[in-house]
Amino acid sequence: MSQNIPVQPPAPRSFTKAIIIVSIAIPAAVAFLIMVPQAKLNFGFNTSMLPLFHAILNSSTAILLLASLYFIRHGQIRAHKRANWTAIVLSTIFLASYVIYHASNPSVRYGDLNHDGLLSDGEKAQAGPMRYVYYVILSSHIILSAVIIPFVLFTLQRAYQGRFDKHRRLAKITWPLWLYVAVTGVVVYVMISPYY
Repeated sequence: MSQNIPVQPPAPRSFTKAIIIVSIAIPAAVAFLIMVPQAKLNFGFNTSMLPLFHAILNSSTAILLLASLYFIRHGQIRAHKRANWTAIVLSTIFLASYVIYHASNPSVRYGDLNHDGLLSDGEKAQAGPMRYVYYVILSSHIILSAVIIPFVLFTLQRAYQGRFDKHRRLAKITWPLWLYVAVTGVVVYVMISPYY
């Protein structure tokens, strides 16, 4: 007599090692591009307009994150997934474009009116205290941009694995951090754009 033993489906794969590697490699590569002086690359097209594109991507991501929250609170799970996946795709496009921009352009300094890469005393005086506000916002944006990568990926992994209780708990941290990064990305662009 054969017994019907229920077969459990295999547990969804864990991507923890890959998430850790990506979470370290991306910020390290971006820091290297920005901090290490190097010959700027020529990609065969004008990359000077990419910061505006980045602001559009960041604002779109912020809108998608707000929509994602709305959808999940109203039980629209499929729309919630689509909004989050689209936000992830836009963030990935942003990252690739950001690397291209910084690999092909010198860094822009807040207050650098003559675009020589240096701030004279006169330029500092003209920028005034807003220069400090800019650097506080920029610093928090950069730090949280690195921090958010594993949060987004682990939140996504929890959903993929069907561990929705842990997904929800982690999303309560991930969502506001990600929204802050997206919104401050736009704010940073608006503040620095006169100096491009």
